[in-house]
Amino acid sequence: MGTDGSDRTMNVVRSAIVPCAGSYRHLSTRYDPRQGILWCIMDPKGRACFSIELREDLRAVELELEQCAGRIPPDDLPLRYFVFASRTPGVFNYGGDLDLIIRCLNSGDTSMLRRYARLCIDVLYSYFMNFHIPITTISLVQGNALGGGFEAALGGDVVIAEKSAMFGFPEVLFNLFPGMGAYNFLSRRIGMVRAERMILGGKTYRADELLMDGVLDIVTEDGNGENALHDYIEKHSRKKHVYESLQQVRRKTFPVRHEEMMEISDLWVETAQRIGPREIRLMQRLAKAQTRVSPVPPASIDPRGAGIA
Repeated sequence: MGTDGSDRTMNVVRSAIVPCAGSYRHLSTRYDPRQGILWCIMDPKGRACFSIELREDLRAVELELEQCAGRIPPDDLPLRYFVFASRTPGVFNYGGDLDLIIRCLNSGDTSMLRRYARLCIDVLYSYFMNFHIPITTISLVQGNALGGGFEAALGGDVVIAEKSAMFGFPEVLFNLFPGMGAYNFLSRRIGMVRAERMILGGKTYRADELLMDGVLDIVTEDGNGENALHDYIEKHSRKKHVYESLQQVRRKTFPVRHEEMMEISDLWVETAQRIGPREIRLMQRLAKAQTRVSPVPPASIDPRGAGIA
């Protein structure tokens, strides 16, 4: 049922893209036959971040989509929209798995760090490329999207956010940069200078700020995200061919290459290996803060090392 009490989502059913019940632990998929929407809903166990397990579940879904040629098996149902969302209250995604990154840095496990970074790129690039099928991808952000969560949201053709959602790249606090697509995706929307300013500033942004800057496409009241999504799809479907053509024009005018993203992720790994104990302690504090019931934006971390404000 829609968040306003309407029955707009009543016909959403378990998606046949999932081969069997229980195939994925960290997400679920649902198919809405009325509008041809495949919902992919993150449901990570533990901290709401991109663990390797969540990334592997996402990649498995993507590989199936890349092979389905825009139809949902086994009934050959049409796939027109892919919606990326989260089940965690107040959180879209906190981004990178800080616990894993800290373990890799402390143990010198560069191969695992590189494996994680490259899996992130594979997932985000496929999403950005619409899984190489003729559909429209939509990120529905109903909570905080930080670091890699912000990157993931930006990978969609359309980004819809609820008003209370907060966005930011905390990586600069750790002497790191967001290396899994932030620069690629942001610069396409707002240009290189403004993208770099946002990445280097370490600021947390409100949804309405990013709407004014052109980073987000739609901002709606809290609890109204699904209705805003359906309103957009109804409008989009009336001029579907024009919208899809413009999306192709954007990709040709501002292309993003998989090889380029991989090279950037390798640079991210090299940069991560150079950070010191102070930065690792800040990572640990943020990871602990993010396990609390209430989402904690990165701005609450004192960059001087005093801990959580």
